[in-house]
Amino acid sequence: MHRRTIEDRIVDTVNISLLVIIALVTMYPFYYLIIISFNNGLDTTLGGIYFWPRDFTFNNYEKFLSDPKWIKSFGVSVIRTGIGAAVTIFFTCLTAYGLAYRNLVFQKFYFSFFIIAMYTSGGLIPYYVVLRSIGLLNTFWVYIVPGAVTIFFLIIAVSFFREIPAEMEESARIDGASDLTIFLKIILPVSKPLIAAMGLFIGVGQWNSWMDSAYFVNKDSLRPLTYRMMEVINQGMIPTDMASADYAAAVTGVTTFSIQVTAMVIAVIPILLVYPFLQKYFVQGIMIGSVKG
Repeated sequence: MHRRTIEDRIVDTVNISLLVIIALVTMYPFYYLIIISFNNGLDTTLGGIYFWPRDFTFNNYEKFLSDPKWIKSFGVSVIRTGIGAAVTIFFTCLTAYGLAYRNLVFQKFYFSFFIIAMYTSGGLIPYYVVLRSIGLLNTFWVYIVPGAVTIFFLIIAVSFFREIPAEMEESARIDGASDLTIFLKIILPVSKPLIAAMGLFIGVGQWNSWMDSAYFVNKDSLRPLTYRMMEVINQGMIPTDMASADYAAAVTGVTTFSIQVTAMVIAVIPILLVYPFLQKYFVQGIMIGSVKG
């Protein structure tokens, strides 16, 4: 058995110490947001809070949950994330399934078309004109339709589908299954690692997106949670229906910053709840798509 030398122990100690420091530096900002969200907003302005709330309160969360704008924005974010991820995964995988067919006519042309589209863009103004011409401006579907196919994951999915044994499809065709049936009942069920990886990336992207709301949506009822947070950050003030006067802040202890921090914590919680269930598929899906591609 190999005996550990002093040098081995020193290296292990240094590595472990560095990993602990990196973990603390990475996790502390989020922990700080949590303790601030549970602290009196006016007391927070005094500073000096580092490890636990100095004036513990639920007022920030009560104020957040009692405001219809924040609740509606949270609902918009949840719905656009769920529908957006599902639509993008389905159509990206469906397109990749067709491109993965080795005898596809003009296959190189299709791949060249997608590669060019991935690296080039007409710019914001032509993009805006296109969205207006197809009637997506100021609608919920402006969050969903433009991203229905993600070219990056399309390329990974093509490589993934080509590794699925052709015998599975051939046996299904002998039994009379159509291409759509094969895709839904054979290809997708064996592609859980790929779907999980796509779902995590696409879902986080949808959840954190706010620029599409700023540029292409004017309806206040369609604003996502991230737009509300950016609105508070940029304006430096609580939305009008939440701020009556300095008296309200003095009574409740709720400030602009405390509401902003509370919104950040609530925005991160869904991602933290979903990630552990997708983690076991995440690395596997990315590695299969990249190594075998």
